[in-house]
Amino acid sequence: MKKVQLKTKAAQRVKKGYPLLVKEDFAHHINEPEGTIVTCLDQEKQPIALAYLAKQHKGDGWILTLDPKEKIGTAFFEQLFRKAEAARQSFVSAEDTSAFRLFNGEGDGLGGLTIDIYDQYAVFSWYSEGIFQHQSMILAAFLKATNMEIKGIYQKFRYPRKDQLVSEHTWGKTAPEPLIIIENGVHFAVYLNEGLMTGIFLDQHNVRRSLMEDYAAGRTVLNTFSYTGAFSVVAAMGGAVKTVSVDLANRSLPKTQEQFQVNGLPLDQQVIRVMDVFDYFRYAIKKGLAFDTVVVDPPSFARSKKRTFSVAKDYAALLEDVIEVTKDDGVIIASTNAANVSVKKFHQMIEAAFAAKRQQYRIIETYRLPEDFKVHPNFKEGNYLKVCVIQKES
Repeated sequence: MKKVQLKTKAAQRVKKGYPLLVKEDFAHHINEPEGTIVTCLDQEKQPIALAYLAKQHKGDGWILTLDPKEKIGTAFFEQLFRKAEAARQSFVSAEDTSAFRLFNGEGDGLGGLTIDIYDQYAVFSWYSEGIFQHQSMILAAFLKATNMEIKGIYQKFRYPRKDQLVSEHTWGKTAPEPLIIIENGVHFAVYLNEGLMTGIFLDQHNVRRSLMEDYAAGRTVLNTFSYTGAFSVVAAMGGAVKTVSVDLANRSLPKTQEQFQVNGLPLDQQVIRVMDVFDYFRYAIKKGLAFDTVVVDPPSFARSKKRTFSVAKDYAALLEDVIEVTKDDGVIIASTNAANVSVKKFHQMIEAAFAAKRQQYRIIETYRLPEDFKVHPNFKEGNYLKVCVIQKES
């Protein structure tokens, strides 16, 4: 097995359990093929861990085990999958939820791979060519380890490939289109082979439940950057008197209509606007529109013909608009999945927005990633989701 020496600080981090390697960690230039499994040495050239090499946006490799003598084969991956499934038995056996994260990368011991379950179909997401080099062994280990009935497997490629492939069916039966899954008793139409996305972001399931149970009944709800309208649907299911969904993408209209329809909800009580969210704010302010609950969950970065938006730079200004269209004593569900924005920075942006509007506020509750999105205890940056439920005080 190839041996690579780490610099002193990198070796210390690895010994403490930090799972990610970056090119600056290596004492010498590394020119091994993607996916190569290596023994990591400390400055005394003593073996301290096994890792695989892979270039992705986070770094250049992931630690597999702190036992340099462990054999990396099918049995190793089987053990990881069995442990991950055992930790999610409440999701596996749930009658009101059929979609969840089964395996969450480094949180479950293998950085660069996630596995989501949609009813009886698994979706593997590969984040580098390096991890994909082990695809056949990993797939075999998964099928051997799982106690769930898996009808088919799809895979997503979240790294640039020469053939530009981003999604494909790879094993078993193909899923119906749409596939109807259930989450907290609400139905959603998903498509497992339409690009990288499926139609719902599973990491928000606790937030959607909170909206449905606590912030919807008898309220008007505005859902900005609405995608396929999942927040709007749970609001309607929770008793909202009116929902307004706003997204710039043309596909958001039929996709959102479909989500209401699979739940038997009448479309005449729902408004779906295909337009720039910032233009909608201008329209709503001009018309004197205000809402009891506003959901704001923008992409980390977006570019349209009119503007470029970055959470890190523009979220506070976005919130200023949101505050204007929120009724006094109303609720704002402010969310971001931007990994480059810390919890502290997120709270500072909220504070800045309310200060700019000279408005008092109170944070009612906060959310991070849900329990099925397991976070590595020594890799806190993996917990990218930040949600604050804020009351605009009168």
